[in-house]
Amino acid sequence: MKLVRREFLHLVATAVAVTGIAPDASAQSAPAGPKLTQILRRDLERQGQVVQESVVSVAEFGPGTAAPWHMHPGAQEILHVTEGNLIVEMEGTPPAPLKAGESYIFPADAPHLARNEGATLARALVVHSRSAKDKPLVVVVSR
Repeated sequence: MKLVRREFLHLVATAVAVTGIAPDASAQSAPAGPKLTQILRRDLERQGQVVQESVVSVAEFGPGTAAPWHMHPGAQEILHVTEGNLIVEMEGTPPAPLKAGESYIFPADAPHLARNEGATLARALVVHSRSAKDKPLVVVVSR
């Protein structure tokens, strides 16, 4: 489990660096190393602790836009809002509002969506942990 957590934290740090988010200037001069803020710690679900591939993405939701209802076969999704507000829905649960700094986990194979009902851009860091690379990453589902 420590290896999976270390890999996740490495992927998050890489995604932050790639998206051009600069660290705090005071942290750059500190000799103790980078500041790391843990945003979510939870055991993997429905995957038997086996992850074949992790996919990290930054999702941008324009005002009034939404992802369609979809699922990820064999892949758990962690969505962390970095800017703005999103509403997430998962089949069988009520809609959940998320603001910047909040996260949500969608278990593997669970139909869900995310939408921006606001008038400004919303961004989220999205991490998929896949247990089956031979399956498609995303499948749109009818509702």
